[in-house]
Amino acid sequence: MKIRPLSVEGAFEIIPQQHGDPRGLFMEWYRFDRLAEAVGHPLRLAQANMSVSARGVVRGLHFADVPPGQAKYATCVRGAVLDVVVDLRVGSPTFGRWEGVRLDDVDRRAVYLSEGLAHGFCALTDDATLSYLCSTAYNPAVEHSVHPLDPDLGVEWPVEQPQLSARDAAAPTLAQARADGLLPRYDAYRAWVAGLGPDGVPPPGEG
Repeated sequence: MKIRPLSVEGAFEIIPQQHGDPRGLFMEWYRFDRLAEAVGHPLRLAQANMSVSARGVVRGLHFADVPPGQAKYATCVRGAVLDVVVDLRVGSPTFGRWEGVRLDDVDRRAVYLSEGLAHGFCALTDDATLSYLCSTAYNPAVEHSVHPLDPDLGVEWPVEQPQLSARDAAAPTLAQARADGLLPRYDAYRAWVAGLGPDGVPPPGEG
């Protein structure tokens, strides 16, 4: 597989090598060691999620408090999505920047996003199925959203009328979330990832 950094610090695109023959195909879609080498620390696997979306559905933009944050490793196992990463870390050199990667069941690429980054996607096909690994278990007390259609972010969703959940439609703008102190800080993110041990977990008593 090939792993390349995106324009948002802490986000990477993973391009697997597919081996096919008349029986079908085989590939490695996740490698613990290769990802850790590229990212600088291992991804702790605490939870695996799957969502199925109709064409035109936009989910996100979601993020978690840092520490501990929630790193994600996402791939599309059916159909296609535009997967979007947004830097919401106050003080980051790439604060407010977003980048989108097409994930589908043809190229079978994946996206890794580190703690403190916001994640969202738009379903480009019906029954678009996204599977993603998470570094922490879901905890609603530390989970937040920013509005995916906030013009200050300017995410170019490839659909004229996105279908949003009630939660996402009511999410604050980037400016509102920053004023309310909801956004993670870049220095907290750097300190957190610097303290992660060989298993992706900080030493006891930290975080």
